[in-house]
Amino acid sequence: MKKKLHANNFDLTKVPFDLYTDENIFQEEYDSIFRGPSWSFLGMESQLKVDGAYFTTEVTNIPVVVVRSPSGVRAFVNRCIHRGSLLCLEPEGVLSEFSCVYHGWTYGLDGALTGVAFERGINGDGGMPESFDKSTHHLEELRLTNYKGLIFGTFSKEAPDFSAFLGPEISPRLDRVLHKKPVLLGKATQVMHNNWKLYVENTRDSYHASILHTFFTTFKLNRLTQSGGLMISETGANHISYSRRGKSDNHDGYNKQNLRANLDDFRLSDPSLLNFLDEFNDGISLQILTIFPTTVVHQINNSLAVRQVIPRSESKTDVIWWYYGFEGDSDAISSLRQKQINLVGPAGFISMEDGAVGAFVQKNAPHSSHNDAIVCMGGDDYKSSSSRVSEAAIRGFWSQYYDMMPPMN
Repeated sequence: MKKKLHANNFDLTKVPFDLYTDENIFQEEYDSIFRGPSWSFLGMESQLKVDGAYFTTEVTNIPVVVVRSPSGVRAFVNRCIHRGSLLCLEPEGVLSEFSCVYHGWTYGLDGALTGVAFERGINGDGGMPESFDKSTHHLEELRLTNYKGLIFGTFSKEAPDFSAFLGPEISPRLDRVLHKKPVLLGKATQVMHNNWKLYVENTRDSYHASILHTFFTTFKLNRLTQSGGLMISETGANHISYSRRGKSDNHDGYNKQNLRANLDDFRLSDPSLLNFLDEFNDGISLQILTIFPTTVVHQINNSLAVRQVIPRSESKTDVIWWYYGFEGDSDAISSLRQKQINLVGPAGFISMEDGAVGAFVQKNAPHSSHNDAIVCMGGDDYKSSSSRVSEAAIRGFWSQYYDMMPPMN
C-alpha cells in the first residue's frame, strides 16, 4: 500500500511545528487519542502475584491503579468517586480493599462502592439521603488486554481488538521479545522537556540512530550499513526497525563522513558491556518496536525494555523505562541484562542524547510557527522496506494521528 497524502489531504512529508506547541491541540489529543480508541501500556502482570496486589501508573496525566482481583486483573482510574481524591498513594502494594484517606469511602477489588463513613449520620442526624444507593456507584474502569504478560488499557469501548490493532506485520515481532513470561527487573523515569510526539517520532526515526548516538557507531552496535529493515503496519500506526550485528557492514560511508568509525581512540574498561548472546536465534541484535500512540518495546543487544511515554503538557513528557527479563533466564543472561541497562535510559551510553535533541527542537518550535518540519527521507509513503535510511515510520505515525484527531485547518 502506498499513500502520498493522508485521506484528509494532509501531506505526510510535512509536519507543522504548531503541533508541538499548541495547548488546544494537546487538550484535543487528551480527548480524542488518550481517552479515545487507543491502547496504552500500563505495566506487567509479573507485578501482581497475589489477589490484592496492585501498582499505580498513568495514562497521560490520568492516575490509574492496576490490581489483581479474584476475577482477574482490573484497572481503575485512581480517583475516589466522592470528592476526587487519589485512592492509592503508594506506587505498589497489597490491599484487601480500596480506602480513601479523605473521607473513608471504601471499594472492593472489583471497583464497587462498599462503604461510606457515617452513611446514616450519627444518632439519626446527618448522613446520606435514603435515596443514595451504593450499588449504583463504581470506580471508573478501563478495558484491559493482557498480551503475553504486558498489560494494556483503553478508556474506549470502540478501541479495536489489541492483536488486530498490532497487525500481522508487527505481532510476530512483539511475540519474539515476549517468547517467555516477562519479569520486571527495574524501572527508571526520564523527564523530557519536549512534546510527546517529538519523542515518539524519535523512536520511529532509524535514520538518526547511528549519527546522533556515537556510541552505536563507535562500537559498531548499530549502523545503517548493517542488514536490517523497517516493517510498518498497514495503517502506519505501529512499526519495527531492526538490524543484525556484524552482517554486511561496510564501513566506508562512516569512514568518509568521520562518524566515529575508528576504535583507535576509544576503548571500554569493561568491554563485556558489548557482549551479545543470540537468545532469539535470528542474529538480530537491535529491534525497536512502537505501538501507537505511546508504547515502545526495545531489544538492544540483550537489554529488553518497555518505554511508557506519558505526555504531561504540550512541552513536557515523562518516559518510564520498564526493564525486563524472562522467567528462567540463566545467570549469564541475567547478568548481561543487568549490565546492559547502562546502555539505555535517562543516562544510557546510547540514549541520553535523545533527552537533549527533543529539547533542542522544542526550543525552536514556538518560533517556527506556520513552518513545517521536513519528513521525506525515503519517499512520501509509509511502506515497509529493507532500508533504514527512511522516515517512513514517522509518516505512518502521522497518518494514524490524523485518523484519530478531528479535522484540522
